[in-house]
Amino acid sequence: MMAAGLLTLPVAARELHVATTGDDAHPGTVEKPLRTIQAAADRAQPGDTVTVHAGIYRERVDPPRGGTSDTNRITYQAAPGAKVIIKGSEPVKGWTQVTNDTWRAVIPNAFFGDFNPFADPIRGDWFIPKDRPHHTGAVYLDGHWLTEAAAQDAVLTPAGKAPLWFAHVGDEATTLWAQFPDVENPNQSDVEINVRQSVFYPSQPGMHYLTVRGFTMMQAATPWAPPTAEQIGLIGTHWSKGWIIENNDIRYSVCTGITLGKHVDEFDNTSANAAEGYVMTIERAIARGWTRDTVGSHIVRNNRISHCEQAGLVGSLGAIFSTITGNVIHDIHVRQLFTGHEQAGIKLHAPIDTLISHNHIYRTSRGIWLDWMTQGTQVTRNLLHDNHTNEDLFIEVNHGPFLVDHNICLSRQSLNDWSQGGAYAHNLFAGAVLLHPVLDRKTPFHRAHSTEIAGLENIPGGDSRFYNNIFVGNAGLSAYDTATRPMHMAGNVFLAGAKPSKHETAPTVMPSFDPAIRLQHADDAVALEVTLDNEWAAETGRALVTTELLGKAVVPDLPFMRPDGAAHRLDCDYFGKPRDPQNPFPGPFQNPKTGTQTLKVWPQ
Repeated sequence: MMAAGLLTLPVAARELHVATTGDDAHPGTVEKPLRTIQAAADRAQPGDTVTVHAGIYRERVDPPRGGTSDTNRITYQAAPGAKVIIKGSEPVKGWTQVTNDTWRAVIPNAFFGDFNPFADPIRGDWFIPKDRPHHTGAVYLDGHWLTEAAAQDAVLTPAGKAPLWFAHVGDEATTLWAQFPDVENPNQSDVEINVRQSVFYPSQPGMHYLTVRGFTMMQAATPWAPPTAEQIGLIGTHWSKGWIIENNDIRYSVCTGITLGKHVDEFDNTSANAAEGYVMTIERAIARGWTRDTVGSHIVRNNRISHCEQAGLVGSLGAIFSTITGNVIHDIHVRQLFTGHEQAGIKLHAPIDTLISHNHIYRTSRGIWLDWMTQGTQVTRNLLHDNHTNEDLFIEVNHGPFLVDHNICLSRQSLNDWSQGGAYAHNLFAGAVLLHPVLDRKTPFHRAHSTEIAGLENIPGGDSRFYNNIFVGNAGLSAYDTATRPMHMAGNVFLAGAKPSKHETAPTVMPSFDPAIRLQHADDAVALEVTLDNEWAAETGRALVTTELLGKAVVPDLPFMRPDGAAHRLDCDYFGKPRDPQNPFPGPFQNPKTGTQTLKVWPQ
C-alpha cells in the first residue's frame, strides 16, 4: 500500500511549447506544440515554463493562475534567439478607394467579438480630451499608427504629414476611412487595426509570481489609466505580487505600456479629486489588504517601451517595493491629441521603497513623475533628455525621505519639486529647477518600510537636501530662497549662469564656465560630450553623502535609507567607479579629466 505522504509530492515542473505550426489539442511538447499562448497559460502550473517559438501571435494572454513563490513561479518566455511577436491587432483587407488618398473598409461588428475599440471612448479621472472625441481603436500601416481624425470630413481631404483615420460604428458594421499616401493599394500592404484591449493582462487580480521575458508585444487598445481606476496596460500585473517583466519590446499602446496598478472596484473613475478622492482610494486599498504581502515587489528590467500616448510605465499603489531598472523608454505622449495629469515615461503613485535606476528616458512629455507617497524611494543613475514638454523629474506632494542621485538630466527643465523631505546628490542638472509649495492638499506619509499611513500633511516647501550636484545655465537653486522649511546645501557647482541659493554658504560659482554639453547618438549607444574641471575637487572639499549626513525627513521623522533598508553611502559614481571618500568630485562622475571629454553614458 502506498504511503499517504507520497500523494502530496510536488509535480515535476514542465516546459510547455507553443508554435505557429502547433495545435491546441497537442500536449505542448517540443515535437507537438500548442498553437496559442493562452492554451499553454490554461495548462501551466506553478514551476512550469511556457516557451514560445518564432512567429506572430494575435491574442490576449489572460493567465488564470500564478506561481506560489519567487522560486516557484510560472515563466512565459520567447524561445532562445526567436523573434516572437504578440499583437493586439488583426489585419484588414477589403479596402476600396474613396477619394484622394482615402480608402474605406466596412467590417462586421461580429469581427470584434464583445469588444470594439472603435466604439470605446477614452475617458476617466483627470483625462482632458481637448474638446474632441478619442477612441482606443487604432489603424496601422506597416506597423506604425495613423492619427484619429476629430471628424469624418478631415479624413476625406488630401493626407498631410500625419495621415488620418476615422471610424463610424453602426448597428451591424464598423466603417473605417483611412488615408494611405504613397500606397498604391492598401490591400497589398500591411494594414492592421486594434481589436484587443491588452496583450498580456490577467482579468483577475492575485496572479502572483509570473515572469514574462523576451517578447515583442504591440498594438493594444488600452484605456486611460488614472490612479483611481483599474490600470490596464498592454502588459500589466493587475494587483498582483512578484512579477518579473524583462527583455521585452513593448510598443504602440493607445494609453499605457506597462501597468503595475490598482485593482478594479465600483469607485473607478469617480474620484477625480486629489484632496479627497485619492485619499479615499488609498483607504479602500488598505481595507482590501494593501500590504507588502499582497501586492508589488515587481522587477521591470531591460525592456524597450515606446509609442504610448499616456505613459510608458504607470502604477498606482501596485508598484510598492519594486525595482524598475535598465529600461529604454521613449516617444511617450508625443502626439498630444489629448492630455490630462498622468503622462510620463514613468508615472507612479506610492512608490514606497521602490528603486528606479539605470533607465534611459527621452522624447516624453515628462521623464519620471513620482506623485504621492514617494517614501524610501531611490532614483539613481538614470539618463534623461529631450523631454521638452515639461521636465525630466516631477516630484509631486511627497514628504520623503527619498533620494535622487547620480542622474543626468539634460532637458529644458530638470526638476519640478512640489514636495519636501527629498535629497538630491551628485546629479547633473542642465535645465531649470522649480519649487512649488502645495498648501491645499494634505497627502499621506507612512511608517518606515510600510504601507501603513502615519498621517497627512500639506507641503509648505523645503526640508530638502542638495549635495555635490552640478547645475548649468537655467538650472540652479535660487528658487529655494523662499522655502519655508529649513534647507541643507553644500558642495554644489553652478556653471554658465546657474544661480546658487542663499542657503548654501560656500558654493562653487563660475558664471562664465560653459561645460558645452552635447549628446552623441550611435545606434542605441549615447555618449556625453562635456567640459569639466578637476580643480573643483581641489578648490572645495566635499563630504561623502551618507545616511548620517542626510539626517531625517521632518514630517515622517525618518532617516534616508535604501529601499532594501540598508544605509546610504554614495561611494561609487554613475559608472560604479569608486569615489574618493574624503573629497568626492561633484556631479555624476568621479575624477574626470580637465577639459572636454566624451563619456559613454548609455548603455552603462
